[in-house]
Amino acid sequence: MQKICIIATFLVLGTGFSGGQQATPSAPLQKEDAKPTLVKVYAVSKGVTAPELLPLNQPPIPDEKCKKKMDGEESISILVDATGRPRNLMLLLPQASGLDDLALQVVAADRFSPGTYEGVPVVIALTVKLSLQTCVEEKKDDAGKTIYSLRFRSHPKQIFETLPHPPKEAVLTLEDSSGRDSGSGSLHVYHVGGGVSSPVVLKSVSPEFTDEARRAKFDGKCLLSLLVDAQGMPQNIWVVRPLGMGLDEKAIEAVRQYRFKPAMKDGMPVPVMIRIQMNFMLVN
Repeated sequence: MQKICIIATFLVLGTGFSGGQQATPSAPLQKEDAKPTLVKVYAVSKGVTAPELLPLNQPPIPDEKCKKKMDGEESISILVDATGRPRNLMLLLPQASGLDDLALQVVAADRFSPGTYEGVPVVIALTVKLSLQTCVEEKKDDAGKTIYSLRFRSHPKQIFETLPHPPKEAVLTLEDSSGRDSGSGSLHVYHVGGGVSSPVVLKSVSPEFTDEARRAKFDGKCLLSLLVDAQGMPQNIWVVRPLGMGLDEKAIEAVRQYRFKPAMKDGMPVPVMIRIQMNFMLVN
């Protein structure tokens, strides 16, 4: 008789040229008893129109010599709100390089004609695929330490697609191009590290194995991203790397029932983004 083994692995989200990025608040922290507001999220489909990127006012890029190049592809999930602003930016496959930060800055500066449902502006989930060509420049700071920066050799190319498995509801977050809260009153989200502790699981629930997967002797790994809010509640759960056979949905159902001791910064609970990898295995 086959036994089911399901293991949940927690992955800390990080970005940055040196391997980690910490967002620093420029607005007061959300109070512990504040309840985030959920909004309905749509995917482009019949009756739902896609947001349209507004023309960008991009200055010409000087034709300068480049000794060291850094090129790459980045994928970011976003929610375009009813005013056409990108929210909830999430690197789908962080590369731990300067391109991560640069890609986030590019998308954070985008503005859209909002998507609609039956003619009314709504929140739309999208994936942005970016192609970046940059030049690495070395400089000395005041202490004589070498620092690195990136400049574009060409304007970044962006391709927008429907986000697979978007959340049905979400708490909208808003950060400026530097990764800091814009002061607009939107929920500010942190990343683990640099004084921000990781949330601790207080209650976990094992997902069910579907009959379809069991009959097919199908197993594998499903990767989810989520926001753990300041109350330790999971929010904004969506599939980053799908598995199929109904197991993605089972993983989401299970994670919705998780409860956490929230992440802490300076003695205060704060919302953070994390990833959970569910390993579905059939053991003979």
